[in-house]
Amino acid sequence: MRKKETGTSQAMTRGQMEAEISNALVSFEKEHMGRGPVEAKTYIIEDIVLIRLKGVLTPAETQLAKDDEGIQLIKQIREKLLEQSRGILEDIVKDITGYATMSFHSDISTKTGERFIIITLLGKL
Repeated sequence: MRKKETGTSQAMTRGQMEAEISNALVSFEKEHMGRGPVEAKTYIIEDIVLIRLKGVLTPAETQLAKDDEGIQLIKQIREKLLEQSRGILEDIVKDITGYATMSFHSDISTKTGERFIIITLLGKL
């Protein structure tokens, strides 16, 4: 496990890494997507990082999500924005966990306003 950057030599616990990833994702969403989620929770399971973001839709997206065409547009735009920023997210996760990313998956629900990001690492925690 990676060491804390606070100057101590203690290794970070799984819970500390999960909290750091959640906080980093909230900041990332605010900076790169224009709005942060109302809640973020990260779960680390061996080599999988599961991030659940709640309340990610903007008011405009909520209106757009009222029909199938709007839903598809939201999903396409959000997917494109996330793909363009993928390297930043992978760097964040690597800095916190110490492992590079093997694969990266995401989906957004226009009904619940949740986004899931699933990252597979090149090592187990």
